[in-house]
Amino acid sequence: MNSESIPAKISTFLKEVVLEIKKVTWPSRDQTIRYTLIVVGISVAVAIFLGGLDAIFNLLRQRLISI
Repeated sequence: MNSESIPAKISTFLKEVVLEIKKVTWPSRDQTIRYTLIVVGISVAVAIFLGGLDAIFNLLRQRLISI
């Protein structure tokens, strides 16, 4: 591998990255906030659901062991 070609390859890569970033359609601030709140809400709901299952299974385990 020719060591002189490495800086040229890096430069070409970075130029292509900038071109691709310009093509991206970025979400608006409102969309970003809305999607973030949706993700946080779903995460909290899943955590509550799994916590409830854990509590139920823990209670069943304690009752079965104490018999």
